[in-house]
Amino acid sequence: MPNTIETDRDFLALADPYRRELLAHCYRMLGSIHDAEDLVQETYLRAWRSYDGFEGRSSLRTWLYRIATNVCLTAIDQRGHRPMPSGLGAPSEEPERPVVASDEVPWLEPAPDALLGADAADPATIVTARESTRLAFVAALQHLPAKQRVVLILRDVLKWRAAEVAELLDTSTAAVNSALQRARAQLEENAPLRDELVEPTDPGQRDLLERYAKAFEDADIGGLIELFKEDVIWEMPPFPEWFVGAETAVRLIRAQCSPGPGDIRMVPAAANGQPAFGLYKRDADGVHSAYQLQVLSITGDGVAHVSVFFDTSLFPLFGLPEAL
Repeated sequence: MPNTIETDRDFLALADPYRRELLAHCYRMLGSIHDAEDLVQETYLRAWRSYDGFEGRSSLRTWLYRIATNVCLTAIDQRGHRPMPSGLGAPSEEPERPVVASDEVPWLEPAPDALLGADAADPATIVTARESTRLAFVAALQHLPAKQRVVLILRDVLKWRAAEVAELLDTSTAAVNSALQRARAQLEENAPLRDELVEPTDPGQRDLLERYAKAFEDADIGGLIELFKEDVIWEMPPFPEWFVGAETAVRLIRAQCSPGPGDIRMVPAAANGQPAFGLYKRDADGVHSAYQLQVLSITGDGVAHVSVFFDTSLFPLFGLPEAL
């Protein structure tokens, strides 16, 4: 039987509260906020079409996650994984050499906190959401085979029981536990220690971010050395080259960007539970136009990692204008 207006209303009222957490789930799986939004739409369309057949043997939330996970697995089969430059090879040691974009690579994308944020009334869910959507964590997930990725997210992030995951994947509990062990082991090699990162509410972080933005806006690029950790990582998809070291990163910025005072303006943002900036660069007409989005990882010793995204189509998702 086709859905009636009443069942449509029931479905929307019951299912819509899960939309944000399903978006976060699809983003962890795919590493693309654009793809995640499309797959959540596909999930709701499939769920709406089959809602009359939903027998309630599991919760509606679990049922929606089953559909979303299968939609994501199909997408991964078709699109592959989304890397960051640091996941593809050794760092470059020639920051003055011109970089060449690899537009054919489907690079990892950052995600706005405003889209993925947890329930503000529940501090525990905020911490979990922030840790499980950090850029380094999502990048590390992309190195896992699709099934291992599913198992780790469902078991360690969403806290599903092994039997529930086994049912979804049509496999045994023993196979799920084995996949989880392998996934955890590989993740340890790729993801940073959580306790190294400074919490967003730390006063020292706010001061560091203000100094960081001012250094760019004043073209005090040399001053960034004081803010960078000695072994800071700088990477910038779609360019496959990436760099390690404070002096190397500063040489790169000077050689590839060479801003003057007032050429750059920095607008604060928040991505993946981390501080971010929309960087605007002054063009020939004197207008500061969207140029890049920077996502920072900060430890007690300074800026540890800067991920620079040149895809300006991300700016509207972050509530950032195209020009200032």
